[in-house]
Amino acid sequence: MIQIRPIQKHEIPEAKRVIFTVAFEIFGGADTLEESIARFSAQGKLSEMDDVQKNYFENGGTFLVTVHDGNIIGTGAIRFLEEGVCELKRLWLLSEYHGWGLGYCMMQELFRIARQKGYKSMRLFTDPVFQKRALEFYKRLGFSQIQAVGDDPDDIGMELAL
Repeated sequence: MIQIRPIQKHEIPEAKRVIFTVAFEIFGGADTLEESIARFSAQGKLSEMDDVQKNYFENGGTFLVTVHDGNIIGTGAIRFLEEGVCELKRLWLLSEYHGWGLGYCMMQELFRIARQKGYKSMRLFTDPVFQKRALEFYKRLGFSQIQAVGDDPDDIGMELAL
């Protein structure tokens, strides 16, 4: 059975591993997966996930996981960005589950929660070179490109009116 539900505190390490695994597949590198996880963890990548309660649930958002047979296979989150606008974060799905419609289901749940919280639009920032598949997915959902104002100068911004 597949479920999309809020993350539980004890699941944070497993959720991080899913994100690191998918990112490793997309961005590659000379390291092994384990070396990559150790290096990025030491650099503080995904450190905001160490306190999902504060950084997501108490910051106008949520952090969801997709679970299949008791294992986390995907993640997705929103959090406050600015008045009336939430930011989509951490949307990742293990590659063996691509094509199942799970990304679409996760997004529908995040849209529902965002509307329930009173957001009028959702923004995201993504790498247009390495994450072409994600970029096309966001376009199919109705996101439009905007001027990027995120942390990474290589990312593009996208927005969707809710």
